[in-house]
Amino acid sequence: MTAQSLAAVDLYWLPLGAGGRSVRLNGRIFETVVARLEKRSASDLYHSALAVRVPEGSFVIEMAPIRDGNGAVRGVVAEGPVGSRWTRSLRIFRYEIRRWRNGVIPDVGEAVESPQRLTVDPVLARRVLERVPEVPTPVWGRDELETGEMWNSNSLVSWLIECSGLGVEAVRPPSGGRAPGWGAGLVVARRQETQLRTVAAGRCTAGRGSRHPRAARARAGPMR
Repeated sequence: MTAQSLAAVDLYWLPLGAGGRSVRLNGRIFETVVARLEKRSASDLYHSALAVRVPEGSFVIEMAPIRDGNGAVRGVVAEGPVGSRWTRSLRIFRYEIRRWRNGVIPDVGEAVESPQRLTVDPVLARRVLERVPEVPTPVWGRDELETGEMWNSNSLVSWLIECSGLGVEAVRPPSGGRAPGWGAGLVVARRQETQLRTVAAGRCTAGRGSRHPRAARARAGPMR
């Protein structure tokens, strides 16, 4: 068995509120209001999670409410506020980002049109794992980063896919569904990539200007 056969990145789409009536009802109300404002039909809402397999082991990557103080057991690498930064001192108003070795996706049995295989390249799979601690952690449910869309679990997944170099263009939620927050992750990832290219270009320009001081003096003529 080759290393490549032991690697994979799979995307799972779970109905919003899977396993919980309250979240599902609130999601339907939210989508009904948004659909009316946008003058379209209401869609089924989904949130996403990733399952990553590399030769060293299997991991689940997901954003979720903080369950208890044992985050290390679930591979928690970051936390962020829910709704407002003013309430982040309370656990109930914080979310966690998991890179959970041998973890599970809650209610995975309710996943729709899943899993979607994104890659079997071990290099890309490891890159996804490496980028998880670097994900932004703005306020959940708010557009704090000014992307035009709220930040949520879908933002985490789309950010990781884009930043890791996976093909995001073909990724779509299940038929008739919508993934709020997906666009926010893409906007932030591409914004960061543009900033990195700008910085790199500036360094290259500076390097070209100082790399050959003798040649520069020759072009300018003899010093007087």
